[in-house]
Amino acid sequence: MIKYTEKDGALSFKVRVVPRASRSEIVGEHDGALRVRIAAPPVDGAANDELVRLLARAFGVPRSAIDITGGHAAKLKTVCVAGGRAAVLKSKVQGSGASGSK
Repeated sequence: MIKYTEKDGALSFKVRVVPRASRSEIVGEHDGALRVRIAAPPVDGAANDELVRLLARAFGVPRSAIDITGGHAAKLKTVCVAGGRAAVLKSKVQGSGASGSK
């Protein structure tokens, strides 16, 4: 199960990023974080930009509503989605078909 917090209309949660994947996609849950494969390399912020684009599309919000609040240069990031709903986050994990690692 993904750990998240909701405060002032924003949803915050951890994301585990796997850069240089064959395609960008949400693949499920890993150790309490949303696991996301990113096609972009982790160079010059390209992977972060692709993560923001992917999450904006998944949550149906503009890119400006997605903020990486921690872990800019790490695989484990903290993300805040303004106007994000926990139900959408849960559906993305269940819809991925991933059973989780633990």
